Amino acid sequence: MRIVLGVGGGIAAFKVASLLRLFTEAGHQVTVVPTEAALNFVGQATWEALSGRPVSTSVFDHVDQVNHVRLGQEADLVVVAPATANILARAAHGLADDLLGNTLLVATCPVLFAPAMHTEMWRHAATQANVATLRSHGAHVLDPDVGRLTGKDSGPGRLPEPQAIFAAALALVEDPARAVHHAERPLAGRHVLVSAGGTQEPLDPVRFLGNRSSGKQGIALAAAARDAGAQVTLVAAHIEVPVPAGVELVRVGTAEELRQAMIEHSPAADAVLMAAAVADFRPAERSGTKIKKRAEGTDPVIELVRNPDILAELVRLRHADARQQLILGFAAETGDDSGSVLEYARQKLEKKGCDLLVVNHVGEDKVFGQDVNSVEILSRSDREMQHVEGSKNAVARAVVERVAAELAD
Repeated sequence: MRIVLGVGGGIAAFKVASLLRLFTEAGHQVTVVPTEAALNFVGQATWEALSGRPVSTSVFDHVDQVNHVRLGQEADLVVVAPATANILARAAHGLADDLLGNTLLVATCPVLFAPAMHTEMWRHAATQANVATLRSHGAHVLDPDVGRLTGKDSGPGRLPEPQAIFAAALALVEDPARAVHHAERPLAGRHVLVSAGGTQEPLDPVRFLGNRSSGKQGIALAAAARDAGAQVTLVAAHIEVPVPAGVELVRVGTAEELRQAMIEHSPAADAVLMAAAVADFRPAERSGTKIKKRAEGTDPVIELVRNPDILAELVRLRHADARQQLILGFAAETGDDSGSVLEYARQKLEKKGCDLLVVNHVGEDKVFGQDVNSVEILSRSDREMQHVEGSKNAVARAVVERVAAELAD
């Protein structure tokens, strides 16, 4: 794939060298087009060495090849990182006084902007208007991460991590028919709370009781809700995949920590997507020292107690506060001699009281840690099931579409 990597003049430009390496190591041909300001942070020689291709900022270089037009015409993908406030403004108004500006005007392929700037710049009405303009034109603009910025200040404006930009960029090309365009954002103005990953219940300072969840499906849900325009809060237990850019992250470890975080953040949410794999039990006592093998050869006995039912508690709190809120749960089920997966799932839907339940048929080689999934979406108001299968990203988009439709109704 032919990629144009535009680089803006910000301190975060040094992180884009890692993004360039991700693209090239994946086998893509990358042409770096920095602004003049960007070369004050990372020099031309670095970009040429990492990309293996010549680097220019001017429309007057390689005039015989009509370079200012050719790059955009031939590109399969354009990524701009860091997209400074100045770049967003120029791109929104179609200014083309350098090679990057010309390339953006000519490109008909997917275009992704990864903003990075100080919080005040990002929140300024002019910047937000420029972002809205770019999205209305079909460009994809990530929300910046929240974190430490240049100097002592912190807040929204940090460049998303290279791995997150890499994943978001490739998703635009790999599945364009299902890509959610920011101009079509069914969850715009909504706040979605997502839990993801598996909880870990300590036995001692070394060991814990956990599960096989990688967090992939919950992370995909957070990204899909973000792409649908929602403000997303992600409560993450143990996960094995990068956190998507542009979401508020809350880290937890145990089921009780997850419960506290969900209770704290749920009142502000229009929808709660409970995808975390919560341990049903925890050790009754946690040893302050590592449990050791006993000389006499006897084995330790570990007593377990039930963890709280977080999903059912969120439903009770919603009713108590009379919230207009949609709650979706996940059920990882296996059938047995007493009932099928769907029979157990319908019982759980009634018991929990949530609005929607996404049912996974789990097993040794199913769901956990995999990149694909097959689920049924059950509803309390509509007994007809919705079957979805494919990549976990595709399943996440289908679930978010269903959530958006339910909220609209």
